[in-house]
Amino acid sequence: MRNHALAVAGLLGLTLLTSCGGTGFPIITKPPEHKSAWTWVSGANTLHQTGVYGTKGTASQSNVPGARLDAVTWTDKNGNLWLLGGAVFNFTEFLNDLWKYDGSNWTWGSGANTSGQPGVYGTQGTASPSNVPGARFHSASWIDNKGNLWLFGGVTSNSQGVRFLLNDLWKYDGSNWTWVGGANTSGQPGVYGTQGTASPSNVPGARAGAVYWTDANGNFWLFGGDGLDANVGAGNNLNDLWKFDGVNWTWVNGPNSGAVFFETGIYGTKGTASPSNRPPARAGAVSWIDKSGALWLFGGIGFDSTLTYGLLNDLWKSDGTNWTWVSGADTVLQVGTYGTLGTAFPANVPGARSDSISWTDKGGTLWLFGGTGFDARGADALFNDLWKFDGSNWTWVSGSRPPTKLLCTAPEGSRLRLMCLADERTLSHGSTAVATFGYSEALAPIPVVWHMTISTISGASSRKKTPKGLSVAASFGKERR
Repeated sequence: MRNHALAVAGLLGLTLLTSCGGTGFPIITKPPEHKSAWTWVSGANTLHQTGVYGTKGTASQSNVPGARLDAVTWTDKNGNLWLLGGAVFNFTEFLNDLWKYDGSNWTWGSGANTSGQPGVYGTQGTASPSNVPGARFHSASWIDNKGNLWLFGGVTSNSQGVRFLLNDLWKYDGSNWTWVGGANTSGQPGVYGTQGTASPSNVPGARAGAVYWTDANGNFWLFGGDGLDANVGAGNNLNDLWKFDGVNWTWVNGPNSGAVFFETGIYGTKGTASPSNRPPARAGAVSWIDKSGALWLFGGIGFDSTLTYGLLNDLWKSDGTNWTWVSGADTVLQVGTYGTLGTAFPANVPGARSDSISWTDKGGTLWLFGGTGFDARGADALFNDLWKFDGSNWTWVSGSRPPTKLLCTAPEGSRLRLMCLADERTLSHGSTAVATFGYSEALAPIPVVWHMTISTISGASSRKKTPKGLSVAASFGKERR
């Protein structure tokens, strides 16, 4: 049974620290009616399912890949979906199985039906039925104009569970794999050569979680990730940009050595392209290519403009020469501005996140789904929100908006000063917020829910959006759990 007690009879001074990503909306909101155009096509509706492989090379209605994370995918000219590798749910086992989905059935095409398989490299440049990439996740992938599938890098591990970064480059012609370039050993640094000049000896360093895309001319582009620069050592977040023309790599821009882990990027002026602009170093971002061939880059995890590390929600565009910061914040841990479901608006923007899913439709619209991030309380969250970007504005299409509760902390033993992290919201006299945090009495943490009633607001009139550092006076009722 809960014991309700009035903890504070008077008014307390509250310092409210807000993030920059949200717009004003009532603190207590009714969730929007869920509208979905999703269709459950295949696979289980329960977690941690193993795969049904069937016979290699034979499609079957009963075939299905097992549950996994951070696999790579392609879509070929015939509309088939291809899937390779990934990590099982505990990130201790990795896969190298290759699958094809024709819109009706899955076919296991290559690789093993067990985890932890090493690669069979064969002779560099020579296709062979016995060749196969080793188990991995967080690789980069693309499909060329001839329909060949390409695979670069990622993370693998040994039998002891120690993880290693890769920079091997593979091609799959629909029947056989070819080891094209990079090393057949892990942990290799990059060979950058001369910036802007292609060379057979150039190769990006081993990495995972990079952003990648293919332009209208069939060139493959690779940006950042978590990996190695030109120096041998531990992996760092990168923001180097590379181009592969099908034969040679070219280092296009971004740093090639030094403290790249602390590379904050150069945002410049929002909406204005500049040769000096470049996104901060990051991993786990997503990308699109629009009809004009421009690259779009969103989010991920890395350093912001203030050298603070965390999740990002900045949107960038590259024309192949210059970067433009388009929308989102230049600081980390921003919550989303959802606006009205189904309505585009200039202020709308998804919250900071990494490892989302992205694609482009036939009309050139950019789509973004889910990812890992923080909700408005600052708590870890998995998103299922669907967004689209028309080149100018974001629209929240479906899925859930994260809860709008505050996350507060108090110094141990303190009852007078509360520090709250929340999205910007509308506060008015007499409105109520709910803040959950750990309250300490006699050095013993006790979970407490505080019900705040706003009575006075300094620096803003009633029903205005709460600015950073706003001081409010509130009465509190404490509910112990």
